[in-house]
Formats: sequence, C-alpha cells, structure tokens
Amino acid sequence: MSTIKPEAERRSLVRVVETRANGDKVTVAGYAAVFGETADIGGYFREIIAPGAFGKSLKSGDIRAYFDHDSGRVLGRSSAGTLRLSEDEKGLAVEIDLPDTSDGRDVKELIARGDVSGMSIGFMVTKQTWDETVEPPTRTSQEVILREVSIVSEPAYEGTSIALRSLEHSRRHQNHVAAAARVAERKAQAEQRFRSIA
Repeated sequence: MSTIKPEAERRSLVRVVETRANGDKVTVAGYAAVFGETADIGGYFREIIAPGAFGKSLKSGDIRAYFDHDSGRVLGRSSAGTLRLSEDEKGLAVEIDLPDTSDGRDVKELIARGDVSGMSIGFMVTKQTWDETVEPPTRTSQEVILREVSIVSEPAYEGTSIALRSLEHSRRHQNHVAAAARVAERKAQAEQRFRSIA
C-alpha cells in the first residue's frame, strides 16, 4: 500500500444524468463515480474506486458543484443543502438543486436535449494500492478527498500524469523495501556464518 502527498485529479463518468422538477425546483441526479468498475485511463493504467472511498469527505467536506469544473459557475454547495452527496452500493450519488441562474437554466436545457450526459469529480487520492501483475497496471483508490463535482459538457480524464507519478512512487517504495530485505538477509547469513566459525 502506498500513501502519497495528494494532488488534484479529475475523472469523468458518462452516464444518464436526469432532471426532476418539484414545483419551481429542478434537481439534477446521477452518479459521479461508480465503485468497483475498471476504468481505462488513457491506456496508461486502469483505475478502480473502492467502496467507501469518499466516506471521510462526505462527513467533513464542504463540497461544491460546478459546471465544467469552473469555480465561477457554481450550481450547488453541500453546506447550503443545494448539493447532496451520498455513497450507496453503486457509487457516489449526486443531487444538485439547480439555481435559477443562466448556468442553472442552461444545464437543465442541455440535459433535457441530451447534449450533456456526464458528471465529473475533482479529487485527491490519499490511500491507494497498485497492482503491477497486470498490464497496464491497476490502481485501486481506497480513500480520496473529494474537492468538487461537476456537470460536464465534455467528459475527460485529467490528472493522468499525477497518478503515474504515484505509480513511480509506489515502485520506488517497493524497490526500497526489497533492497532492505536483501540487506537484512545478507546480514543474517553473515551472522550465521560467523556463529558457525565461532
């Protein structure tokens, strides 16, 4: 297991995003991440998000919802109750009460037309494991800090280089552990030879 200094990454999920109307209130609902699914990240590695990965963030974070990851285009906020996030057996469920702003109205219309069909998360991985017995390697993100969720017009994977740096960190750590084990083994063998001479 490798623990690294977290850096921001983004992942998108193209899934059905629906709108529900209740009087004047329009709510967007969908999943921003799905647990246990293997996602191919640009052919460089595969990624799995473990169940419960967002648990700490959902308890302590004040998370915002944006349109296209633009912090100037706020759609909701968890502390205001206009963004609701929860983990279920499927993944990270998202509900956003759209504001009566130009962005809110645009998002509603774009979803209704089928032009927008994705949600994305901005996050930092704080606990992960890498499996290099498969090609390409597979990262399991066990704990993440969720920074934001977005309704996105063009789903994409970003932060690939950051994740690849964490793979290199994991490899260096494994090499260090293996080297330390070899040194310890040589010391034990030398001590054993010394005892047999004495």
